[in-house]
Amino acid sequence: MEWPIYLDKFLYWVTQYGNFAIFGLLMLGIAGVPVPDEVILVFVGYLIFKGILQPFPTIITAFLGSVCGISLSYFLGRTVGLHLVERYGRVIHIDQDRINQVHDWFNQIGKWTLVIGYFIPGVRHFTGFVAGTSQLELQVFARYAYAGAFFWSMSFISIGFYLGKQWFKIRSHLYLISILGLILFLVLSLGYLFMQQRNNRPRNNIL
Repeated sequence: MEWPIYLDKFLYWVTQYGNFAIFGLLMLGIAGVPVPDEVILVFVGYLIFKGILQPFPTIITAFLGSVCGISLSYFLGRTVGLHLVERYGRVIHIDQDRINQVHDWFNQIGKWTLVIGYFIPGVRHFTGFVAGTSQLELQVFARYAYAGAFFWSMSFISIGFYLGKQWFKIRSHLYLISILGLILFLVLSLGYLFMQQRNNRPRNNIL
């Protein structure tokens, strides 16, 4: 896959505005705006390798941008998400019982999706929103989501740093992986919705 020209705009902003751009782009990307988060983080690692950005403030900025983005997504879930469920829940077959089930699932094993979900394109854009809509307690959400933000941002920045000049050779592959991950997530989501609709259809009993 060829490198899309529009992605150069994001990298230009990072080069020109440094930590301000990193913070803003990651916050918007995690909150759901179509921003190439992994590509930006690997590029940030490359800029650290080149000595253009300083490691410590840049890592802190990337972490804070990710934290603010997932937190914004969470609070949107607590407000907009709950409002949509209350208003249209019957249409999409989501009621308070289903919300309680998701809440319990998050408290048991689902909270780990707040950590590993960062590494799956598409998933990280919804985990915070779903956690907020399920009314997951803030302290539980913060503990796992913020830990995930740190490991995710550090992982891709480290990849960019250790790749060094090889960044230019793998950036198209990284972009392709992001696109494939997003497509896979959308297919699985549509499949899940289809199965939910099928299971909720009234069945005629044959005597």
